[in-house]
Amino acid sequence: MSNIHPTAIIGKGALLGDGVVLGPYSIVGPGVKIGENTELMAHAVVDGNTTIGAECVIHPFARIGGPTQDLKFKGGIPGVIVGDKTVIRECVTINAATNDGEMTQVGSGCLLMAYSHIAHACKVGNGVILANSVQLAGDVVVEDFATIEGLCGVVQFRRVGKMAFLGAYTKATKDVPPFMIADGLDIQIRSYNKIGLERRGISESSRAVIKEAYRILYRRKLPVAEALEKMKNELPSTPELQHLIDFIRTSKMGIVR
Repeated sequence: MSNIHPTAIIGKGALLGDGVVLGPYSIVGPGVKIGENTELMAHAVVDGNTTIGAECVIHPFARIGGPTQDLKFKGGIPGVIVGDKTVIRECVTINAATNDGEMTQVGSGCLLMAYSHIAHACKVGNGVILANSVQLAGDVVVEDFATIEGLCGVVQFRRVGKMAFLGAYTKATKDVPPFMIADGLDIQIRSYNKIGLERRGISESSRAVIKEAYRILYRRKLPVAEALEKMKNELPSTPELQHLIDFIRTSKMGIVR
């Protein structure tokens, strides 16, 4: 049974799973789908073509599913999908995508801290942490378990790789490779994310491979293509190394060097 405050507003056709909690003055728009045991606190708004997973918590004054701010929007029904067990703190905004049928996506187990913004058509993976006031421009990709500290900005169409870490106030103007630590308005790679890899249970041998890959890519001052060949030919093959190589090879905007 859902727990719905008398002042909550539920639009026609909205679907609420078992155990949904709607706090005072929360708003669920027409056609929204909310998974079981998810809670909207006071004044939270979920509207548009939006699906929220199970066991999420949406804090006051967050707005999920609002229309894109992209001036290229020509109509249609884009939307937002949020996975399970994601926590969305105060005043977070997640905008719908731009093109008809396209979705802005946020994975499961994420923590989106206060005032962070996820623009149209972003793809945010599982276990991602966005600290206070992180701003993701349109079509940004943030891979699983990346952490972005407060007041960072990520330029449109850029990518932040798996388990990467962006220090506070960083401006990501190029793709940030997986497993790396980036920092600064004039963004630079400072090291590989040793602590993040340990926390995610990456084996010691695999961490050693990533450490050496970091040295090849950032310490030897080699051209990217040559560094990739050395990484491929000289280092033991691991899933993490292959993901790093594939990420760099598929970069359209170039990686941070």
